[in-house]
Amino acid sequence: MALPRTSATTDAPTDLRALYRIRSDVLAGRSPEQQPRPIVRASWDRSRTLGLTPDGVPPTPPVTPSEVEAERAASALRPMIDQLATLLHSAVDSAGMLLAVTSADARILWRAGPAPMRKYADELGMVPGATWAEGNVGTNGIGTALVEGKPIGIHQAEHFAEGHLPWSCAAAPIRDPLTGEQVGAVDLSYRTATVNPLALPHVVMAAQLAEAQLRQRYHESADRLRTHAAPMLARLGGPAIAVTRDGICAAAVGTDAPSRLTLPSDIKPGVVWLPGIGTVIAEPVPDGWLLRLADDGSEEEPMTVVRLDLTVSPAVVAITGQSGSWSHTLSPRHSEIMLSLALHPKGRSASELADDLFADAARTVTVRAEMSRLRRTLGGVLSAMPYRISEHVRADAALPDDPAQLLPGSSAPLVVRTREELAAAAQDTSSAASAGRHRAY
Repeated sequence: MALPRTSATTDAPTDLRALYRIRSDVLAGRSPEQQPRPIVRASWDRSRTLGLTPDGVPPTPPVTPSEVEAERAASALRPMIDQLATLLHSAVDSAGMLLAVTSADARILWRAGPAPMRKYADELGMVPGATWAEGNVGTNGIGTALVEGKPIGIHQAEHFAEGHLPWSCAAAPIRDPLTGEQVGAVDLSYRTATVNPLALPHVVMAAQLAEAQLRQRYHESADRLRTHAAPMLARLGGPAIAVTRDGICAAAVGTDAPSRLTLPSDIKPGVVWLPGIGTVIAEPVPDGWLLRLADDGSEEEPMTVVRLDLTVSPAVVAITGQSGSWSHTLSPRHSEIMLSLALHPKGRSASELADDLFADAARTVTVRAEMSRLRRTLGGVLSAMPYRISEHVRADAALPDDPAQLLPGSSAPLVVRTREELAAAAQDTSSAASAGRHRAY
């Protein structure tokens, strides 16, 4: 594969002694014999304006490993990490570079490289969970690329922080091809006195691969929705549109639909008003929504029913609407979450769910990660703040006759309590029936 060409404006100068003199003069407030690159000077100015000093400590420390894992789970880049690592394998191993992939706010989520480079990075604080934004560590490839919105290489003395001076890096932002928003960055860092000419083209290529994969995922989501929605659309007597969670129109009947709709961030089942479309009746379907165009804009009673079936293993959640029905098999953890939400219709906070699942109200990061995964599938069936089954649907749960068969592999405190309560209720019923028979005699 040919490496992509990069703009000359992103190339770092190679005269290292001149770079150090320029940096020393500018940061000391003296007029340098030669100006730094405009993109570097702008970053130095931002770093100082933000209150950083070259010898200072990053104001924001790394987050905990559990928080890193939660961000990884929610990251749009997670499915393609292995591909990025494979693509950059030769640069990472042969050229002795360190690979980092970050979130949109410059937090390092994944890191790979030879053991010596990882050791150097550990000493620098360039570890998973560390924030490599300009406002935290000053001028660097990751933070500056995200601020400027374009690929950039930073060579040794172009860094703002003293501790970064032995390093050089090249980074490129990764954009969501649908919204244009940055979702992260890919970076290659190394410790040599000369600029590695392959670093910048490699990260540009990696960013392009990631964006292509994101685009492909949007297409696949639309294809899956089209498959689910086709029989529902065929049964409808009026105009309707099937859209993904991101608003991509996958199919339509009885109307000319735009290629994409802007959906409210808090869209719920029921009556919704959409710009350019008007009033629609929204029903949740896998990977998105079925929007029935209302003729008169009148509100309808909620038509979606959610049934949690815990009598089978694995548990299943079934969603039925006016246009049809669909079901989803739940993982053991998601079964526990859905049981909690079914038992608490007013909702549960992240800390309450953590207590239900782990007897540890502090494990909110894990809960949020699991809820993020669950909501990707069930979408509008679930609401947040607090987490709950949407009040715009009717919900019920089917429990096994034998309390011991309620999620038998689970040791979650909520499940244990529910088994005990069901067993106690069954015992009370049995005692009452026995007492009734005794009186009858």
